[in-house]
Amino acid sequence: MSKKKKIIIMSSLVFLLAVTAVLNVLLATNVFASTDSTSTMATANYFTTFRAERTTTRSEELLQLDAVIATYDEGTEKHDEAVALKMKIVEMMENELLLETLIKSRGFSDAVVSIGMNSDNVNVFINANELDYNTALTIYTMLVEEVGSDPGSVIILPVYSQV
Repeated sequence: MSKKKKIIIMSSLVFLLAVTAVLNVLLATNVFASTDSTSTMATANYFTTFRAERTTTRSEELLQLDAVIATYDEGTEKHDEAVALKMKIVEMMENELLLETLIKSRGFSDAVVSIGMNSDNVNVFINANELDYNTALTIYTMLVEEVGSDPGSVIILPVYSQV
């Protein structure tokens, strides 16, 4: 290969490398810009998404439990366990809905409550910039009175979302 050909090939490779670097910077800038708007949108839809995912998961669990209940005869251990678990899930769903409604009645635009199935944890996400002590205490007292939660297992977090 001649020296002139090598120089042309090397120059072309350097040029392509420079173009790649410029495109990389431009695309990275666009990704960061779109991530900022996406995170705002994700926060705005946080409560709706949380509820949708929770409903989907619970529906699948209930369908599986219905299949177990239909498969085994009444009075068998597996049948009784499936019925008891289904009743526990239904009770948790009712408590979550009740608590969400009570929290919204306190003037918050939105809230989601998640009660742990295998633990006594109660997680509350409230649409607020921040919570002052009195508001958090009011919500905490409501949770303890309505669900009988252990004081150490209640977590209340503000999640600001523009609605």
